[in-house]
Amino acid sequence: TIKNSRGAKSYRDNFAREEGKKKNITKGGALSCAYFVSALLRTFTLIKNLHTTVGGTLRDLEQSGWVKIKKPRSGCVIHWEAHLSKPNGLHEHIGFCTDATHAMSNSSRTRVPEVHHITYGHKKDGSPRRRILGLYWHPTLDLK
Repeated sequence: TIKNSRGAKSYRDNFAREEGKKKNITKGGALSCAYFVSALLRTFTLIKNLHTTVGGTLRDLEQSGWVKIKKPRSGCVIHWEAHLSKPNGLHEHIGFCTDATHAMSNSSRTRVPEVHHITYGHKKDGSPRRRILGLYWHPTLDLK
């Protein structure tokens, strides 16, 4: 399901009322990473609710039995450090690991889920472009 979500436009829009006006709080897909991740996890009852923020998604993961792991596993949830992008500002990011070196998350540029390097590549000094803050795994994902 994760891999089949590549390019899906269904996570672009999520509306809420702010000061009495309808507002697209995911900005047409520019801020849809948490919505993408939480929608897939909610579909399989691996979390309790849909979310539009990384913080809300992470709290739900922890309350729903997800545990931190040390090494990437296909299907685990990845939490990246905050990154400054124009015009969206400073935001943390969340997505899924697809294999040891790749991930899928919602792209603020294309506004759909895309596959990319697990740390968005490396800087000239060899450090990751975007540091991973946490990897999360749910025990029910273990195949017996």
